[in-house]
Amino acid sequence: MRIVAYVYSEPRLEAPPEADLWGVEVDQVYQDWGQGGQRPQLAQLLATCAIAPPQYLLVRRLEELGDTLAQVSAVVAQLEAAQVALIVTSQAYPEGKNGPLLTLLAEIQQQQQRRRLRLGHSRNRLAGKPPPGKAPYGYRRGQDRYLLDRSTAPVVKDFFEQFLLYGSLRGAVRYLEKKYGKKITVTTGRRWLTNPVYRGDLTSTPGATIANTHTPILSRDEAAQIDRLLKRNRALPPRTASAPRSLAGLVRCHHCRSRYRVTRTTQRGKKPDYLYLRPVQCLGAQTCGGLAYGEVLAAAIASVCRDLPQAVAQMPSPPGDFGAQIQGQITTKQDILAQLPQLEAQGILDPETAQLRRYKLQTEIAQAQAQLAQLPPENLGAIAKTVSIPQFWWDLSEAERRFYLREFIREIEIHRPVGEPWFLTLVFIFAPPVDPIPAD
Repeated sequence: MRIVAYVYSEPRLEAPPEADLWGVEVDQVYQDWGQGGQRPQLAQLLATCAIAPPQYLLVRRLEELGDTLAQVSAVVAQLEAAQVALIVTSQAYPEGKNGPLLTLLAEIQQQQQRRRLRLGHSRNRLAGKPPPGKAPYGYRRGQDRYLLDRSTAPVVKDFFEQFLLYGSLRGAVRYLEKKYGKKITVTTGRRWLTNPVYRGDLTSTPGATIANTHTPILSRDEAAQIDRLLKRNRALPPRTASAPRSLAGLVRCHHCRSRYRVTRTTQRGKKPDYLYLRPVQCLGAQTCGGLAYGEVLAAAIASVCRDLPQAVAQMPSPPGDFGAQIQGQITTKQDILAQLPQLEAQGILDPETAQLRRYKLQTEIAQAQAQLAQLPPENLGAIAKTVSIPQFWWDLSEAERRFYLREFIREIEIHRPVGEPWFLTLVFIFAPPVDPIPAD
């Protein structure tokens, strides 16, 4: 008994099938790759069936036997004439002569229509053209790419700058409504912040991004900063990202692990108001009392100025200069990308293969650029020296101070030993906590 199999794969739509997908031992596999509808291996299979037909032919789906219903019908008729038993593994295949065509007619037509639509989208995707549908806010559709909309692009740009300045998504949404009258939800604002279109890229399939397809609104550095801010805000309690006080959401008790909330106390007819930090839910045997906000802020700034340069200096450097390795990979792939037109002109690569290779290189370059953007800046040491000056912190507004504190600090832990003054330790985002500094 001889068993053969036939597979038609479209590399623009699917990954190559695995060799053991049939579940049984197959004597020979005939496989065609998407070649403008040509199926040379299928023609060879039919020629073999006319001379020495196998007992069984395995296929995944009937629509792989042709691009139209007439072609599929002709192939099935040739197989029936050669008395080859056709077994379809991924479709219901009724028994009986002409049964498959009568029963699966609607399904075959539907699948072939879907394939044609997907191939059309795939051609546009490989050419770097935007997907069908309305352009995102800030852009308009051009002939083959997104173009900046001069009336709405400045609104989106201002939204990004507001978020980068203060690190508050809700604050940026309120700012947009107040200044431009543009009402968006927080969810829409979050989608704007993560949408590759605003970074000059297109997302073709999940996890695959084509870089530099149109003019961006966000630079690479700004996009990396937004990603860091969003990641940082996810670790904070709800609504503290836009809180008016810089220590909101950062302070926690070292012993009972309760977070501290900023509260304000007023006295009738007297100013100024008094700010305190009080535990939200103290689980200790002795309830933790409140602390003066100004004293905790002063101790935190003193600790940052003292310990931040030391923490940055102790940061482990990436092995083997990781950033240089990634940049070298990007340069190599860009060189290969530049050689594709010459290889296509020489006939070494056909247009379809060259386009597919170009698409793969562009997605790999985009992934490498994303990795490179997430690395710490090379001048982090100089930045640490600048922000280690106490006057730098006191000259900032509370919103600006909130931004910079959360850029370096993951958590501020309050230690309250019995019978001794309280003190705090800082947990830096990129380093373990250092020695504590007692409060005055």
